[in-house]
Amino acid sequence: MKKEWWKESVVYQIYPKSFMDSDNDGMGDIRGIINKLDYLKELGINIIWICPIYKSPMDDGGYDISDYYTIDEMFGDNADFEELLEKAQALGIKVLMDLVVNHTSDEHDWFEKALKDPSSKYRDYYIFREGVEGQAPNNWRSYFGDSAWEPVPGEENMYYLHAFTKKQPDLNWENQEVREEIYNMINYWLEKGLGGFRIDAILNIKKRIEMDQFTPDGEDGLTFIGHWILNQPGIETWLKELNERTFKLHNSVTVAEAAVPNERLKEYIGPEGFFSMVFDFSYTDIDVPETGEWFKSSNWTWDQMRENIFINQLVTQDNGWGALYLENHDQPRSINKYIPEKDINDTSKKMLATLFMMLRGTPFIYQGQELGMTNIKMETLEDYDDIATHDQYHRAILAGFTHEEAFSAVNRRSRDNSRTPMQWDDSKNAGFSLAEKTWLKVNPNYTEINADKEKNNPLSLLNYYKQLIELRKDSIYKDVIVYGRFVPVKEANTNVIIYERILDHKRILVAINFTDEKQGVSIDPDYNKFVIGNYTQPNIITEEIHYLRPYESIVLANYEGGLK
Repeated sequence: MKKEWWKESVVYQIYPKSFMDSDNDGMGDIRGIINKLDYLKELGINIIWICPIYKSPMDDGGYDISDYYTIDEMFGDNADFEELLEKAQALGIKVLMDLVVNHTSDEHDWFEKALKDPSSKYRDYYIFREGVEGQAPNNWRSYFGDSAWEPVPGEENMYYLHAFTKKQPDLNWENQEVREEIYNMINYWLEKGLGGFRIDAILNIKKRIEMDQFTPDGEDGLTFIGHWILNQPGIETWLKELNERTFKLHNSVTVAEAAVPNERLKEYIGPEGFFSMVFDFSYTDIDVPETGEWFKSSNWTWDQMRENIFINQLVTQDNGWGALYLENHDQPRSINKYIPEKDINDTSKKMLATLFMMLRGTPFIYQGQELGMTNIKMETLEDYDDIATHDQYHRAILAGFTHEEAFSAVNRRSRDNSRTPMQWDDSKNAGFSLAEKTWLKVNPNYTEINADKEKNNPLSLLNYYKQLIELRKDSIYKDVIVYGRFVPVKEANTNVIIYERILDHKRILVAINFTDEKQGVSIDPDYNKFVIGNYTQPNIITEEIHYLRPYESIVLANYEGGLK
């Protein structure tokens, strides 16, 4: 296994609107990130990924970009971003930006020109089609609901394609000039010293356009667009070109939002792959049906969770490198997803942290995850900003759910659960802003869950994350945790997850009890060195049959170690 700096890194994802507000307008900004770099350095991370900060109408949280070259004034300006790059680099922290090239905003200059003059070259920068028999070209449903085709204002029987919101028209990657524009933009940012990109929705760039009325898969008479635009044949040509014309030239780190079929994984993340790594969705989206209708329960189980983790780990290590995550800006808080509400506490939070941080791959920690931030229960639908949340609520009502059932699903799964302001301390607005009103409500539990309180408590989740990060970065166990092979342990007790990490003669074992009851497990007597655990009193292994306490996680080794 070739060693790379990004394989040995820990990434911290920042949702800039909610991280830190420096000018007290109720929204986070670049200056706020700069002011918190010391916190990030102390946490131990060495890469930050910042969600989109480009100029945008913010119809979809900045993923609708109207100018790729300009920082949106709500976050600051280009000079602020260059200062962030410089100060982060001085602390040994690389910066990743979001790369959104499947679509632009409908307020992008290209799209405005395409609408203004149908005969201009910009009309071919996007995907326009005539309707069929007075209807949209087909009955595809966008990812955010409603038809994926929007009528062009002032033009009879003409539509444009949008896989996401109607304000996010899809780019036409078949047009070489479009690709050249994208490559020039990417190189512009990389030449400024950017470490690389997290790449949004990249598997959607190749479309298989078919005009037909397909069999509906929902009450709205529409059908899921993904079957025609996800990972279509021929996409590999463009992904190879993208890599060679941009990322490869700058030795960039790239992580793709890409649900790649296992049989094709090597193409994407192998030695000659298109990207450094890809995210796996099999366990983070375990609670979501394939069609994305998260208002419906998937009735997932921890048996499925274990199987999905094991399969992904084994397949990924045989084909390249993976990106680990429990939370991001598109997910609710992990503790609410995986743990019953009655059992949410520091012990169960640390259990999830151990399970996640000891896997093979580069960990991505989402802001507030290290504090154990939880979902928020909004009072009304109007309290939610996320456009997808509103769509899911209305689709639930269309599907026959009561308001109470639909709103309960929103409380459980809305993306805004992870977008509430970062909880820094117990002062006004959790120390995020002095504004009278923040852009999204602050979770009321900020007086109990905040960075200032946890920093001073040696037994806090924050300090536990610091220990886990230190194990990965600066301990005798570093090489085996980072580069060791992942080996699942088959245990007769199905209420646990147990796996090994093995590098030559060095081995560590991770044992996880994901239940609220004591569980007996078999422990190889060679694992006689305690590395870390989530209980205050260490669980000393004295017998071959060992009992894990409720929600207990332990890491053991077959050799003596410690910090270097």
